[in-house]
Amino acid sequence: MHNDENKEVEIESVSINDAPANENIDVAKLQDDLAQMNDKYLRLAAELENTRRRAALDAESRARNRAMGVAEKILPVMDAVDAALKHNPDDAGIQSMARALESAFAQIGITKIESIGEKLNPMFHNAIQVVESPDAETNTIVDEMQTGYMFGDTILRTAMVVVAK
Repeated sequence: MHNDENKEVEIESVSINDAPANENIDVAKLQDDLAQMNDKYLRLAAELENTRRRAALDAESRARNRAMGVAEKILPVMDAVDAALKHNPDDAGIQSMARALESAFAQIGITKIESIGEKLNPMFHNAIQVVESPDAETNTIVDEMQTGYMFGDTILRTAMVVVAK
């Protein structure tokens, strides 16, 4: 049997300063490698953030385009309700439908383009007729044949108007 209790173990402490000078530890190269890896990391992180941002913008754009497509399909319904209201302005049912449609439009961001009494603006108005009007200034809209609509800051449809000359 061996007597392990009597053996002494010597532990030597080691520090970085004890490293032999002849080992080729190139601190400058290690720092350069670290800088390159850090640069790659930052570029990849920025690229990932840009990809996320683009994906969010693309999703928002697709949703907006779908909403505009639906809105454009509903505009003829609003036109029919407006025509019915002009034909029979005292009908409570038609008035109710007009209010409901206007409320729905407002909730999704569709607004009417103001026309009558405004100056002609080709971005918002399509002049389909010019008439003599002693009461109105030149290029002022005196009548609206079809209402124009906007979806946020995008024109869904220009207003068809009659302009004074």
